[in-house]
Amino acid sequence: MSVRGIRGATVTAGDCPEAILSATQEMLASIRQANPTLRLEDIASAIFTVTQDLQAAYPAQAARQMGWIHVPMICAREIPVPEGLKNCIRVLLHWNTELPQSAIHHVYL
Repeated sequence: MSVRGIRGATVTAGDCPEAILSATQEMLASIRQANPTLRLEDIASAIFTVTQDLQAAYPAQAARQMGWIHVPMICAREIPVPEGLKNCIRVLLHWNTELPQSAIHHVYL
């Protein structure tokens, strides 16, 4: 079985816990909808990043609230690129699957 990466990104309405958690949950739900064979038990790990203007909540908390109890996750800051996208949350999921990388659907909201 191979490990494949699934990318996702979204932006929040602002730096408050509700906005960060809601945007993250929408992104993760969209990834699962776009990849219908994705099962939680097949997710090896998740890496979340946020831009420097977001610090009110961990995106991984949103995943835990969705039942991602056994998925190892970590959150980090993005590189502060001048003129980069603001209020942005990104994720890289590592998925144990037999699907080829070309069959993986990334989600950018």
